[in-house]
Amino acid sequence: MKRSGIADLPLHGGRVPTWLANRMTALGTAIAEQVILNYGQSEFLTRLSDPFWFQSYGAVMGMDWHSSGITTSVLGALKRGLNPRFSDLGLMVCGGRGRHSIRTSDELRAFSMKTGLDGDTLARTSRLTARVDNNAIADGFQLYLHSFVVTRSGEWAVVQQGMNAQNRVARRYHWHSATVRDFVSDPHTAIVGEPQGEIRNLVDARSERARDALLVIAKSPFEKVLGDARKLSMPMHHDVRAKDVDLERLGAVLAVAHEKDLRDFASLLLVEGLGPRTLQSLALIAEVVHGAPSRFSDPARFSIAHGGKDGHPFPVPLKVYDDSLAILRRSLEAARLGHTEKLEGFRRLDQLIRNVEANRQPFADFDTAIAHERAISASIGGRTVLDDKPQDKQSAPTSQLNLF
Repeated sequence: MKRSGIADLPLHGGRVPTWLANRMTALGTAIAEQVILNYGQSEFLTRLSDPFWFQSYGAVMGMDWHSSGITTSVLGALKRGLNPRFSDLGLMVCGGRGRHSIRTSDELRAFSMKTGLDGDTLARTSRLTARVDNNAIADGFQLYLHSFVVTRSGEWAVVQQGMNAQNRVARRYHWHSATVRDFVSDPHTAIVGEPQGEIRNLVDARSERARDALLVIAKSPFEKVLGDARKLSMPMHHDVRAKDVDLERLGAVLAVAHEKDLRDFASLLLVEGLGPRTLQSLALIAEVVHGAPSRFSDPARFSIAHGGKDGHPFPVPLKVYDDSLAILRRSLEAARLGHTEKLEGFRRLDQLIRNVEANRQPFADFDTAIAHERAISASIGGRTVLDDKPQDKQSAPTSQLNLF
């Protein structure tokens, strides 16, 4: 049994405008497809269960990099994008926020009727993970979001989120049914109790040791549980600051995107003559697909791809977003026809960034880079939620999740 991580996030109100939500669905699905084609369904679940990668994934989609809303928006985008393509991608997202979470068990049973899996066991597993995080650990957080991502073989990941209304902080919990995989830097990270191997049926008599491990979680001091999980704590400030970003990693991306010789070489990997701003975004997308787990320790860096809906670190550049998405889609369409050159181009682009970082050790001038992005924002379709017509702001979640 693997409980893979915890993320603490500031509660953040507001809404995701339609123009961004639709793009997040398209980009999130395309990145998921890239990961699945290159590494398989199980690896995608492994990444979803890593709080650092999940945060980077949402940031590269243009969602607020630090706030609680990133969880709802990313999982909603995946549910809209992955479920209609279950026949070819093999992943189904069940549950969601509020009333959608209550329907998780029914959705899992309906899914199981199509796949031949044990729907009652999956539903029981869903309720059990919610019970552990909502009731068994007295940390002051009440669950209001529960998403269960499952493959046709029955492997699953759970991402759920609770809130503490008193201190206005949200806490996200990640679970994964698989054994420890190479994607996790330290093999013991996020393992609570004795490693049990791969266990899916938690109500089977043979799973007694797994249930015992869950009892250990329930009885352990919360600090001990946090110590065993990979933990991400996001700052309370909404803007992106230089201290939030690994400036050497960012420097490598900017060098490849904007220095002519490097840019000319990099663009040949994907599309000849690719513009520097689109290449900058594609380089960060390539890292989300191919990057090693240690490279997601600064998720704020991935907001440099497509900005944020509230204008932090800069408005969402819609022209760049759409160009990046079009190139990503073309590479996937070609791969389906057996032409994998452009798909491999993303892998080589990620390797190029790492080579530049290792050999040249560039160091980004963060303030200059952000000032440049804001200066060119109008020319590349920069847009924020503040540009839309005023609407009632979405209030922070207040309801407790009742799955048991």
